[in-house]
Amino acid sequence: MDTAHIRNFSIIAHIDHGKTTLSDRLLQRTGTVALREMHDQMLDAMDLERERGITIKAHPVTMYYRAKDGEEYELNLIDTPGHVDFAYEVSRSLSACEGALLIVDAAQGVEAQTVANVHLAMKQNLTIIPVINKIDLPHANVEQARQQLEDILAIPADTAVLASAKQGIGIDEILEAIIARIPPPKPTGAPSLQTLVFDSFFDTYKGVVTHVRVFNGELRPGQQLKLLHSGRTVEIKEVGSFNPKPYVRDCLTVGETGYMTANIKSPKDVKIGDTLTDARHPSPVLPGFQEVHPMVFSGIYPINPGDFENLKTSLEKLQLNDSAFVFQTESSVALGFGFRCGFLGLLHMEIVQERLRREYEMDIIATYPSVVYRVLMTDGQVKDIDNPAFLPAVTYIEAIEEPMVKSFVITPNEYIGDIMNLISEKRGAIDHTETLDQRRVMMTSRIPLNEILIDFHDRIKSITRGYGSMDYETCGYEVSDMVKLDTLVNGDSVDAFSCIVHRSKAEGRGRALAAKLKEVIPKQQYAVAIQAAIGGKIIARETISALRKDVTAKCYGGDISRKRKLLEKQREGKKRMKSIGTVNIPQEAFIEVLKA
Repeated sequence: MDTAHIRNFSIIAHIDHGKTTLSDRLLQRTGTVALREMHDQMLDAMDLERERGITIKAHPVTMYYRAKDGEEYELNLIDTPGHVDFAYEVSRSLSACEGALLIVDAAQGVEAQTVANVHLAMKQNLTIIPVINKIDLPHANVEQARQQLEDILAIPADTAVLASAKQGIGIDEILEAIIARIPPPKPTGAPSLQTLVFDSFFDTYKGVVTHVRVFNGELRPGQQLKLLHSGRTVEIKEVGSFNPKPYVRDCLTVGETGYMTANIKSPKDVKIGDTLTDARHPSPVLPGFQEVHPMVFSGIYPINPGDFENLKTSLEKLQLNDSAFVFQTESSVALGFGFRCGFLGLLHMEIVQERLRREYEMDIIATYPSVVYRVLMTDGQVKDIDNPAFLPAVTYIEAIEEPMVKSFVITPNEYIGDIMNLISEKRGAIDHTETLDQRRVMMTSRIPLNEILIDFHDRIKSITRGYGSMDYETCGYEVSDMVKLDTLVNGDSVDAFSCIVHRSKAEGRGRALAAKLKEVIPKQQYAVAIQAAIGGKIIARETISALRKDVTAKCYGGDISRKRKLLEKQREGKKRMKSIGTVNIPQEAFIEVLKA
């Protein structure tokens, strides 16, 4: 199809504002999916996506629509994930488009991720078509949503299309707006083929299937291609598009999106954001490529040590369809053999663990998540540390830098004080506060990533009775007073409980950990000390009392010195036992502490 009749667009929105429902209606209206095959959440392939109502993987689809002017148009929709963890995938998907539909819930208005995604779209210079969705709800406030578009996002309110994806209201107006407002794709003027890779997945029969957008030239089977960032040369076997199932085409021309397969066996060979070009006459690289680096690390261990090989196989299968997930083997004295896994963020970590449990039926335990600290050594070296076990001795450390995030919290006015307390408790600093409307404000703050790992989002939801929303973006590193907190049981350090914490939080964390361990470690024949220490300084202690046999039971009457003699003998025995005995911490104790 000629480029004047092609439109490439994506849909951006906050979670649960109706993005997937709208894509279902567009597929239905354009006749891309037959009515008998239609079901809700057509583009969400995973059970997890359907249950949680979130998009985890981007799904492209090609639709054909005959407009009111009588012409037929090819509409390429690239559905994007909504969560901040997948921000790089979203930016690559947006760079494959010329426009974006911005969905705002008429009842809830502009939320935190709406703001973040609009900034991403504006950075790519996309044409934004605002859609005010769910206008059929009894408590919908269309005027307020229009006002917020202007005040918060600086988008003219009169350009907004009113719709209800569930009822099918306004779908034709949205399709006409896409054709009228979004510009057709233009060739870049490069000397030969120029194609952007915006996603990939692994197929058992075809190998790696690469999602592409052609910016210049055309893709045909039999062509020799060069992947510019990995330097590999491959031959195209098949090209096609999605509707939403893949179907084969003769070629993909300028402006079209689809997929291609080649002799690529590993997803690691294809980087998201890479440029594909003609092997003999290469074109320059398309801008914006960056390596995806994991932000959060956690150890994953099988609860049954015999499942180690099965877990390894499961992780390798999982990595085939998730190139951002990385893992390597590690061992722990306490937990045995397992894997150190890197994730893009918390949601990504949660999803990987959930998929391991469901799809591969693995019983696993995950260690406390940590972030990547940057350690400046006294000899001028810089080391990236993601595991407390690898932190060098204090004498070799000049400073430790921790990753920071810029967080946007949108909250109703009455909870401002509570949210401020939460941010200061998490060692954050509020940069500024903006009033969004009569009811809500947006607070922008800088917070260490380490502090928002566990319960930050949950606490915001509980403080604001579910009305608050939060989004964040990474913003570099900052020097901080971080220390390694060790846990000693009977004088021996237990590596599974070691962690890197801020000095101000170390004592509270140490006390909580020692108290929990006291509950779960079984009693021994002698008193066992549980200590939390920073270097050589003990900051918290709990003692598990000894199991004691009543040695004086047989001693009745007579002189007190006979009882003392028996007790003294017992004391000596326990002293000797303590000096040579070891405390075996049961697996259940680790599981209990890590759950807590």
